[in-house]
Amino acid sequence: MVLKLYYDLMSQPSRTLYILLKKANREFESKLVALKKGEHFSDEFTKVNRIQRVPVIDHNGFILTESVAIVKYLAYRRIIPESLYPHDIEKQARVDEFLEWHHIGLRLHCAMYFRAKYLEPLLGKKNDERTLTGYENRMVQALEVF
Repeated sequence: MVLKLYYDLMSQPSRTLYILLKKANREFESKLVALKKGEHFSDEFTKVNRIQRVPVIDHNGFILTESVAIVKYLAYRRIIPESLYPHDIEKQARVDEFLEWHHIGLRLHCAMYFRAKYLEPLLGKKNDERTLTGYENRMVQALEVF
């Protein structure tokens, strides 16, 4: 059975898994869930994921959510190559260390800057320069740590 990936490329974790599967040359059935249209709140999608978030995989009837858990599952099942997620426990621990830190240590700051700088103006909200500068500084600091 083909792996199904429920995603929207607006979602950073969805983009990560989409790129990961493409890079690994793995076949998967694309199940686009249009977040802008609220499709993640539909009854149909709620049956797939009661938390109503993407990404989600369905692998032979086994449904799994949360991008880090999905990456680990794909590695354990040998769906992605060892070069993308190592089998060696110490190397694995280093990857896991980054994945755990990334959500708050990097992703949050980059997402907040992107939202304030680009998305909110598209919605008609004027940028507050002080807030924007704060987001930018935190993002740059996080990138330096990375």
